[in-house]
Amino acid sequence: MNEKISTPNAPKAIGPYSQAVKVGNMLYTSGQIPLDPVSGEMVGTNITEQAEQVMKNLSAVLEAAGTSFDNAVKTTCFIADMADFADFNAVYAKYITSAPARSCVAVKTLPKGALVEVEVIATI
Repeated sequence: MNEKISTPNAPKAIGPYSQAVKVGNMLYTSGQIPLDPVSGEMVGTNITEQAEQVMKNLSAVLEAAGTSFDNAVKTTCFIADMADFADFNAVYAKYITSAPARSCVAVKTLPKGALVEVEVIATI
């Protein structure tokens, strides 16, 4: 049975999806962009500031499901500009130290003009 995960400590979904879905002992998060959970406004103007907010949002979703970045098995990262790759990695490495599998791709545009979006698959 699937269980929808929702927390007020991360931004509400801006479309027809859940913040995360728990299936058995696995958690699949939706991509998080750098929105403030309270105001819904974009946080930060550069990749470092935006990546920090994304990781805080993901941490809140993981916590709501009873897990953490320590249990991440796969992440998918979308960035608007590969020139930001090193700066993004510096923030990512502060939060995710367990070295899960990862994909990181540059995309043409992200919702609300974000510079970064990240999703996580984790065990619970």
